[in-house]
This record gives sequence, structure tokens and C-alpha cells, in this order.
Amino acid sequence: MRHLTLAFTDSSDDILTLEAMASTREAGHAAVMAEVDSVLAWAQAEFGGRHGPVEDGHAWDHELLVQHEDGGWITVTLTFSASAEFADAFQARFGMVDDD
Repeated sequence: MRHLTLAFTDSSDDILTLEAMASTREAGHAAVMAEVDSVLAWAQAEFGGRHGPVEDGHAWDHELLVQHEDGGWITVTLTFSASAEFADAFQARFGMVDDD
């Protein structure tokens, strides 16, 4: 990952949260979105048939938020709700992430 900063949060209900976030000016936004697309393509290729609410037994779900901030900044947040299997595979593919 060049642009996205990764964070990992564990919870007591066995649903893990993986968050990838970047804040750039317009000139860097396309590169951030290319990383987002790459991560989503990996998730779809590896766990595509298991996408949906994790609390319903699926391996992963996600939310993508793009916010245009004051001063010309664009903040992108890609949040995954994940099973332990998905989180382990994610970390193996994209590297370890910091625990919150």
C-alpha cells in the first residue's frame, strides 16, 4: 500500500473491522482510488461468493466513503467488516495493520 493507511479493530462479537484510509488533494485522488479498486478486486477474487453481512455468516462486507473536505482535501475510507478468515487473508496479502 502506497496511499492507504490500514487499521485493524477486534471486537467481542467475532466481527473484525479493517479500515483503509487516505486523505489527499485532487491530484492524488486517482492513485488512492486505484488502490481501493485493487483491494476490492482482491476481496472479490478471494471471497466473492461470501460477500454480505458478516453477522449473517458471510466472510466480508464493506463500505466506501469519499468525502470532499475543506481546503481541497479528499478523504477516502474503505471499511471492511470481516470474519477472522478474511482478516487473516487480508493481512497476509496486504501486510500487518496496526491494532486500535
